Amino acid sequence: QVQLVESGGGLVQAGGSLRLSCAASGRSFSSYAVGWFRRAPGKEREFVAAVNWSGGSTDYADSVKGRFTISRDNAKNTVYLQMNSLKPEDTAVYYCAADTRLPRLVRHDYEEYDYWGQGTQVTVSS
Repeated sequence: QVQLVESGGGLVQAGGSLRLSCAASGRSFSSYAVGWFRRAPGKEREFVAAVNWSGGSTDYADSVKGRFTISRDNAKNTVYLQMNSLKPEDTAVYYCAADTRLPRLVRHDYEEYDYWGQGTQVTVSS
């Protein structure tokens, strides 16, 4: 079992920054990959970024490349999503998720992730 809790969301102006945190407990943190997904009102859930078990491999959606950075601190059981140059279209509920089945990979499909947090709201005003 894995429990995930997101934090760090809020309201920010366009061009601003936020850092989301995903704190994990339960199963050994270094045994799974972690992804960030988001869901905007009226839209499908979409992949944002992912990091593998060691932190040595990461991947990003094209829409956030160059603006967002995912990282993990295995000593603190936490994954971070640093979001810079935020745009109104980044407004969404952001979720972190654990992929315990193939931790060496970074995967985009939300169906590959088996544990989810409750989400944190990010609102970017124009």
